[in-house]
Amino acid sequence: MSSRAYIGLGANLGADLWAALTQAALSLAALPDTRMAALSSAWRSAPVDADGPDFLNAVAALDTALAPLDLLDALQAIELAQGRERPYRHAPRTLDLDLLLYGELTLDTPRLTLPHPRLGERAFVLRPLLEIAPELSHLAAADGWQAQRIERLGPLSL
Repeated sequence: MSSRAYIGLGANLGADLWAALTQAALSLAALPDTRMAALSSAWRSAPVDADGPDFLNAVAALDTALAPLDLLDALQAIELAQGRERPYRHAPRTLDLDLLLYGELTLDTPRLTLPHPRLGERAFVLRPLLEIAPELSHLAAADGWQAQRIERLGPLSL
């Protein structure tokens, strides 16, 4: 049995952010027992609660049979493979993969909170998410995200 999971992709460190997100999307599509259902456009956004240059962001919809913590482990392995370091909280990053939603599951553990706790506050997540899943518009509860600087750049292709 599979569940629909939504993954936020982001990067603001490296020579080619577009290539970093494309490679991450390819890695997501190659996960075992997983199918890429949709991939948003790439969006450029100013950092929110983070340092460094602008981010390139996207959201992927996956149909996966991986359990939530197994999926989280796989996301972290993809980040590491692309050079992700965590020198301090909100540091610039070569790749950031966030498990945003996993079906209808709600979870609150030290390792994973679902839905992602800041999902409804950040344009860099909401704009690409609503591009591929407009039926989730009820998640955009906070008001401040509409004023955040973000620009749609165009489709990521696999």
